[in-house]
Amino acid sequence: MSTAVVWRKSSYSGSDADTCVEIAVYLGAVRVRDSKDATGPQLTVSSRAWAAFIPFAASGA
Repeated sequence: MSTAVVWRKSSYSGSDADTCVEIAVYLGAVRVRDSKDATGPQLTVSSRAWAAFIPFAASGA
């Protein structure tokens, strides 16, 4: 049985659908991709690295 990867768009992407980042949590890792290129490259980071990144991104630094 395979599990499909479920992608979600960032809540900060705004109304312009051409500038969206999507993430998916899959097998203990977080994947990030450009929504304009669903079959293109993906960045995969550990859940721990993602958790460390989120406060930094939210701060606008």
